[in-house]
Amino acid sequence: MKKQFIIMMVSALMLVGSGQVMAVTQYTITDLGTLGGSESYAYGINDSGQVTGDASPAVGNRHAFLYNNGVMHDLGTLGGHSSWGASINSSGWVTGGSYTAYGYHAFLYSNSIMKDLGTFGGTFSYGNGINNSGQITGFADGYNYSHAFLYSNGVMLNLGTLGGRDSYGFGINGNGWVTGGSEIAKGGYHAFLYTNGVMNDLGALGGTVSEGRGINDSGQITGWSYTATAQSHAFLYSNGAMIDLGTLGGTESYGYGINGIGQVTGYASTDTGYDHAFLFSNGVMTDLNALIDSSSGWTLSYGYGINNLGQICGYGVNPQGEMHAFLLNPIPEPATLLLLGLGAAVWFDSAHHRLSKKARN
Repeated sequence: MKKQFIIMMVSALMLVGSGQVMAVTQYTITDLGTLGGSESYAYGINDSGQVTGDASPAVGNRHAFLYNNGVMHDLGTLGGHSSWGASINSSGWVTGGSYTAYGYHAFLYSNSIMKDLGTFGGTFSYGNGINNSGQITGFADGYNYSHAFLYSNGVMLNLGTLGGRDSYGFGINGNGWVTGGSEIAKGGYHAFLYTNGVMNDLGALGGTVSEGRGINDSGQITGWSYTATAQSHAFLYSNGAMIDLGTLGGTESYGYGINGIGQVTGYASTDTGYDHAFLFSNGVMTDLNALIDSSSGWTLSYGYGINNLGQICGYGVNPQGEMHAFLLNPIPEPATLLLLGLGAAVWFDSAHHRLSKKARN
């Protein structure tokens, strides 16, 4: 009987390896709360599980926050009425945007200080991505344009365009490579990869518009693109090819966050017309609502950040009907449990064999 159990376990493991059994990751969900108001939105996460975004205080407009060890900290503003956190690095430094007395400016928040990164001479700039070296990308206004920038060592470098007037930086990796979107000379708008001083056009999924949003250290990029039928679909750009990630049964999807192994999060429309957060992993797009406890009362609407541990941040409707930021933590996969069970069964068989042999001797 014991040997039959071991054979069954081995067979099951072989089925998992052959793809005949789908092991699905499950998640626990944490409500990140607010700054005293009723709403919060999460956009960036680092490998320590620290999260940034914006939330409503008890009185006034929304402020950027840093969520750390179960506490949401208000980052304040650059003197204006509101701010928004977009990305966070391993040191807990945050970039985003804040109203000032004169406009809306990109910031770097570090060591409890929010620093104004300025503009290219206009009144608007925004920080969208920060890497572990403190380099930042985003976009800033000049006198008649908005251009993507790379902020490094106190200097905001203008990255130019793909031939059109405007460009926007959104994601940056550990190498200082930037992805975003730029107008092209022919009038379209394309995702780009900026590396070694050159802005490279990534094309589109058959349409005229695409935009890069997240990039990992291998240079894989996620974002969204119009298809030939002018529908917006999330993509994964890898090894020189842009792959359509599809939808959750609806017509649209958007990729926002990508981790080191190419897992993507974002949101997609369902066949009922609602937007749901998704995880794209191993070639499959899965509704994140299917991967949490069905009795949780949550609807996960938008996924924005994913780290190298598989933690995901975003926002959705909590059990009280309020729009709140969430943090998803993965729990062991069924395949992991299967391996543990197999290991225990093999150990038991070996121990039983040794005891039987000792008894015979």
